[in-house]
Amino acid sequence: MRTGEVLILMGPPGAGKGTQAERLAASRCLTKLSTGDMLRDHVQRETELGLKARAIMDRGDLVSDDLIVAMVRSELETQEPVRVLLDGFPRTTPQAEALDTLLAEFNSEVSAAIALDVVEDVLVQRLLGRAEQEGRSDDNEETIRKRMHVYNEKTAPLLRYYQVRCCLSVIDGVGSMDEVFDRISEVLP
Repeated sequence: MRTGEVLILMGPPGAGKGTQAERLAASRCLTKLSTGDMLRDHVQRETELGLKARAIMDRGDLVSDDLIVAMVRSELETQEPVRVLLDGFPRTTPQAEALDTLLAEFNSEVSAAIALDVVEDVLVQRLLGRAEQEGRSDDNEETIRKRMHVYNEKTAPLLRYYQVRCCLSVIDGVGSMDEVFDRISEVLP
């Protein structure tokens, strides 16, 4: 019988979270939960949560922490034991605190928080390359650097939050997909 496992994968835009999240979830038999994917799914299915989220997004506002946590709750309710990889959540310390409270309701806790570390200039080059490949004119160097600043401002306290709980591992996110995956795998229990 499998035991519960909750992994959090963090990193700035362009760090390779999406790629590593897919591989980690598959290799450890975890359900990958991306808050962006969950929002789109609930909106598309027109669930009660999705209708609330759509109204907020249509106004141009950010979806509240309470609504995001409710979506995570709806996913966790389908699992026994809880076995998830969280990609893109939590993003702030209040979200991390809400996640801890929620997980406690399911007799679970964060097993490990992994932060992919990539120097900003490498991230900018990756994102500019991706923007060119995908034809995204909105991703120029100025907007990318602004996103990095926001990420660093909001996430630095979150890194400290998990460091204090002794479950944070900061991994060098530069290298091949296999090299980064191996580094992550080495630090997981």
